[in-house]
Amino acid sequence: MTQSAQSTHAGRIALITGAATGIGRATAIAFANAGANLALADIDSAQMDQTRRLAEQAGAKVLCLSADLSSTAQVERMVAQTVSRFGRIDCAFNNAGISGEIAPLADSSEDNWDTVIGINLKSVWACMKYEIRQMLTQGAGAIVNTASVLGLVGGARAPAYVASKHGVMGLTKSAAIAYAAQGIRVNAVCPGYIETPLIDKVMQQHPEYRDQIIAQHPIGRMGSPEEIAQAVLWLCSDGASFVTGHGLAADGGFVAR
Repeated sequence: MTQSAQSTHAGRIALITGAATGIGRATAIAFANAGANLALADIDSAQMDQTRRLAEQAGAKVLCLSADLSSTAQVERMVAQTVSRFGRIDCAFNNAGISGEIAPLADSSEDNWDTVIGINLKSVWACMKYEIRQMLTQGAGAIVNTASVLGLVGGARAPAYVASKHGVMGLTKSAAIAYAAQGIRVNAVCPGYIETPLIDKVMQQHPEYRDQIIAQHPIGRMGSPEEIAQAVLWLCSDGASFVTGHGLAADGGFVAR
């Protein structure tokens, strides 16, 4: 890694939700390698502690926060604790999410709808609400939300997930327009299918999906969490200073088909 890459986010404070595994963990380590200090939030404290150790090995100061991000009160407390420890939030990566059940709409449950919307969409709304309030006091900040390629196109077997990720795109664009003049940029990263514990769980339940999924990516494979982490770092960086309201498809060509 070059010295310039190591210092891309030197001295900045990055808040990352869903930091215990997968894309969240990879992004935490990438921010640490780029010189940032971190506030990490997840409901899985044990796995998040491993993320903390890896980030500290890269030189970051790390605050770990256990939070149920479907609770607005816990989101508000998460942001307040981050500011209490570090004084500011320069970058926020709202990444926590679940896949929910795999079933077409007519066979899907109300409980699944409520759970997926609560974690994937309501939590992003709540995180942005309190992150933006803090960034307004600073006069600057960059937010990246995790959407999905299924926030850009439809998907037959995960209606709640698809709806939640389209909602994330709507929130992203609306907030970007509202706060651009106050120095706050809001973007989304839209991953294709990524080799994470979330996908591994689906593959265990439906192993026949793997070849079908890979075939939808012209690049011929699923992506890695580290590849998405680099997209997030760029969207939060000064190199993306003219980018806001954008959904960056990091998807191996999925939506280009």
